[in-house]
Amino acid sequence: MLRIDPHAHTAISDGTDTPKELMYAAARAGLNVVGLTDHDTIDGWDEAAQHVSASGVALLRGAEISASADGITVHILGFLFNPTDPGIMRICERTRHDRQTRAQRIVERIAADYPITFADVQRQAHGSAVIGRPHIADALVEAGIFPDRSAAFVHVLHPRGPYYVHHWAPDPVEVVQKIRAAGGVPVLAHPRAAARQRLLGEDVIAHMAEAGLFAMERDHRDHDEQGKKDVERLARDLRICVTGSSDYHGSGKPNHLGENLTSEHVFRQIEEQGFLEVLYPHTSHEV
Repeated sequence: MLRIDPHAHTAISDGTDTPKELMYAAARAGLNVVGLTDHDTIDGWDEAAQHVSASGVALLRGAEISASADGITVHILGFLFNPTDPGIMRICERTRHDRQTRAQRIVERIAADYPITFADVQRQAHGSAVIGRPHIADALVEAGIFPDRSAAFVHVLHPRGPYYVHHWAPDPVEVVQKIRAAGGVPVLAHPRAAARQRLLGEDVIAHMAEAGLFAMERDHRDHDEQGKKDVERLARDLRICVTGSSDYHGSGKPNHLGENLTSEHVFRQIEEQGFLEVLYPHTSHEV
């Protein structure tokens, strides 16, 4: 049985491992396949690909693309899409740019009450292509204001808090369409993570399914048992698949590689539908 964890992040966005380090961390976790899905960027793909053979872990290339509906942030994993497709690249570029200016606006608000600057945040980003709230959290931790990222999010960076600033993001139905147009496979990430924000309406998810949504994450540490049951019911009603993942961020979050997995049957469907190939350690396309 293959151990497949399709959703992980690196320091290219808001994780702490380099893409190279992610591949070897996946090997130590006993994974056969790991998905590299940094936020709104594919900048880590090439480095990770260089370490597929040495690590012995197959690479599922993807990105976690931001969207928004009714003021609710929506994250959509796009797997194996054409990286030269102009439609999806324009969305990612605009989102990255707005994330940068939004991070500055959030820091300006926080700085009225806490001693941090945007330069502090930039140091935490370590050259990341996407500066976001996790880097602000790291700056607050470094300043000794909070013990860890989780505490910073609860007390300062929560979407319901006074410092929060919305960033531009496209409609989730549009993102699904763009991923499909680029030959990719769209999966709705952690749709029932109730502690993060208001839940996305089932009508929106239904419209996403009509547009080509392949699956929803069911097994995710931010889903309680009721949330998992809701995903299972929705997926069954909409005739789409379910996945599982760690949503690994290195030391930035407590999530461990391989703590939730995706079935080989579902993974093979992603592989069959994608424009790109999964990169395997061996040319036989078998792990």
